Amino acid sequence: MKDSPRTALVTGTSSGIGLSTSITLSKAGFNVIATMRDLGKAETLREHAHNAGVQLEVMQLNVQDDNSVHEAVNATLERHGRIDVLVNNAGAGHLGTLEQTSLEEAKRIMDVNFFGVWRVTQAVLPQMRAQGSGRIISVSSIGGLVGQPFNDAYCAAKFALEGAMESLAPVLARFGVAVSLIEPGAVNTAFVANVGGRQHMTPSESDPYQALIAGYLQTVQHAYATANIGQSGEDVAAVILEAATTERPDLRYPTSEVARARIGL
Repeated sequence: MKDSPRTALVTGTSSGIGLSTSITLSKAGFNVIATMRDLGKAETLREHAHNAGVQLEVMQLNVQDDNSVHEAVNATLERHGRIDVLVNNAGAGHLGTLEQTSLEEAKRIMDVNFFGVWRVTQAVLPQMRAQGSGRIISVSSIGGLVGQPFNDAYCAAKFALEGAMESLAPVLARFGVAVSLIEPGAVNTAFVANVGGRQHMTPSESDPYQALIAGYLQTVQHAYATANIGQSGEDVAAVILEAATTERPDLRYPTSEVARARIGL
């Protein structure tokens, strides 16, 4: 493994943390398989890779589709013979209370943020166990440790992810596979894009939550603009690189002082 580049499979790489992680790992010498649901969005990633002077492979992978997951994992193994690092980054945001959010939308958020990680990890693990080494790195959130207003479905999915990975970690350690959770706080590249889904809320002529949500968004946007609380995708990617390369990776990586303060560390 030390004599040839390690292979990293990264999900959700069309923008944000996933894009930055793909570039960062490529710069560090990894063979990067950068995956995304819609290859029509790959041009931005390719432009960043070109500007950074690195090469990576772009592959279609929809974490909500069993066949898509297995096809991508099998193709990676056929080309490279191993997967040394899996970065579970693909995710979806949602803004709204339990009452406002349809069950269908709640299931979608859970499917992307939790079962998507489950699918890809389950597909990769047999190879990692066979080779006796590997890193499973999942991008969670401080919202997986501390509930946040109007993030009911999102936090539920991230809490589930945290529990599953923490339970899995000591077992996989017996096979030489390390498990890590990346826990960003505010990330500038993700917040606005990932709070979609309000079109799925139960409609109401007089929604009692609308004024509260508007005030919440105004407060958050003001904090982003004035307090510089948001990290960049590159900041988080640097933490992922540490988890991928350090000899003894931690289980949890809060990615900033703001994140650590939010969870009381």
